Amino acid sequence: MNKEDLGVDYLLVNATNKFLLEYAPIEENSCHNLTGFTGDTGDALVLPSGKVKLFVDGRYHTQADLEVDKSKVEVVKLQLGQKMDDEICAAIEPNSVLGIVGAKVSQYRLEYFKTLLKEINVSVKLLDTDIYERPYNKKITTPESLPITLVGETFAEKISTLPKPILITNSEELTYLCNIRDFSKNYAVKVDGKLLLLKEKSILFTESSFVSDEFEVMPLDKFMDIIKSVKDTVNVDKSTITAEDYSLIAQVKNITSPVKMMKSVKNEVELQHLKNAFAMTDKALLATRDYIYNNDNLSEYDIDVELEKNFRKFGAKSLSFKSIVARNQNSALAHYMKSSKDEIVKDGDLILIDCGAYYEGGLATDITRVFVKGTPNDLQKKVYTTVLKMFLNAFNYQFVENKTCGFEIDRLAREVYSKNVIGDFVFSHGLGHGVGVCVHEAPPNLSMNEIAKTTILDNMCFTIEPGLYSEKHFGVRLENSCYLENGIIKSFSNMCYEKKLIDYDLLNDDEKSWLDCFEVK
Repeated sequence: MNKEDLGVDYLLVNATNKFLLEYAPIEENSCHNLTGFTGDTGDALVLPSGKVKLFVDGRYHTQADLEVDKSKVEVVKLQLGQKMDDEICAAIEPNSVLGIVGAKVSQYRLEYFKTLLKEINVSVKLLDTDIYERPYNKKITTPESLPITLVGETFAEKISTLPKPILITNSEELTYLCNIRDFSKNYAVKVDGKLLLLKEKSILFTESSFVSDEFEVMPLDKFMDIIKSVKDTVNVDKSTITAEDYSLIAQVKNITSPVKMMKSVKNEVELQHLKNAFAMTDKALLATRDYIYNNDNLSEYDIDVELEKNFRKFGAKSLSFKSIVARNQNSALAHYMKSSKDEIVKDGDLILIDCGAYYEGGLATDITRVFVKGTPNDLQKKVYTTVLKMFLNAFNYQFVENKTCGFEIDRLAREVYSKNVIGDFVFSHGLGHGVGVCVHEAPPNLSMNEIAKTTILDNMCFTIEPGLYSEKHFGVRLENSCYLENGIIKSFSNMCYEKKLIDYDLLNDDEKSWLDCFEVK
């Protein structure tokens, strides 16, 4: 089957799956199947001519260029502030038909497309077939139920304030509510499924197999019949439910999921777990740094293997995402994932490591540090120190109670960048993201996007990770995961910075003082 058989002129091919995951398994990523692009975020538009436009943000500009066949695929490089859906719509000619797979687009996004395209007489056709989807044998695993000592609140306590009936289709939200984690695989502990909370009972529909005393568990293929039978008005969040599932509900009330904020504001048990988890993450990364400095002729792959070994040594149950181990120019790719055996670390090379893990409490850690083999040059020190200054200007922001948002913190890092431009080095991504069940959580968000205007509250956890990147040279990113306590940003990580990469002449007295205090810990 091809696009023409579907009765459409244009076809949107999403880089997600039927659970709308940001980091969908590559086997379920139809955008990858079509274009060869392995990034986690980016959508493709198939044109009437058969040519393809691939839309990617600043994290993936270089990666997309390297991975796609440019004779067939045009890479559309979104700049900061540009909205992907706006640019996709701008590429569609009037008086045409756009096809979108209903199981791989949120109801909110579908309505947004329809609103924009109505102005140019473009109709949107919802498809029940993904022609670029490839079947594979998905492993069915059994999640673990976490004890109250690790999560702080029971399932019953968490759902007690939620309006009912309510349908939770976001995997991260239902995993949080049900206090379950799947540690059997790396890079995600979420349990994919759909959680229906009725007044009389709670049902989790999932492909995973386990038994719970707190809610009923049903196979995923039972969902359609059950949801169609619900006569009461069902609360749903249009931003997290697929258009296909939305169409099954007889009576709908559109709400913003209250679970988004619940899971973002950590309780004291969760905060303590994260403090313990980051202490172990620091130890794993320090051991890996020593491994790099004490051994020669190491490849990126060697370091990656050693890093995971160290994570396991210090208690990690799985990795929270695919570790980035990148030397020199590879470090300029914000989401470099290859960890090549052919990339050998030599004297004078920079090595960027972005990594994290899950421990018994099932909340993600995330940290980035940059090391240098041997003696750094002046450019390496200047870029590293500038990124450190960007971090400090954001980290030391004085919060205004109930008014400070991630947008403001992001701005502070960019102020330093704009005053210290270095050649072709660019800061091409947002400053940070929330951290929780997933390594990327929202709220909060630290960027120039609209979502970053949500107020940051006490006990919210987030990263601060400025970076400067040059395709010709290298990239430097320094990332601490943090939390807000009484209006003050505090760092979970106490992992030291590389003193030989710091040009202390570029630091002011306050920055030096902060660094001295931080290094002691």
